[in-house]
Amino acid sequence: MKIAVFDEEHEKDLQIEVNKFLETITETQLKDIKYSVAIATTRDGEQIYCYSALILYRN
Repeated sequence: MKIAVFDEEHEKDLQIEVNKFLETITETQLKDIKYSVAIATTRDGEQIYCYSALILYRN
């Protein structure tokens, strides 16, 4: 088993990167995808988003 981890500041960027990776493996290799969103606020009040995905697959 292997994993691929993706982390982007924008949801669309994560979607693009995950889709690019999924094109490189077969459907039978794919085991699971975990998705997460985190939000932090700076002292200035700016919100920072972190969109991430972990893909578990067989090589």
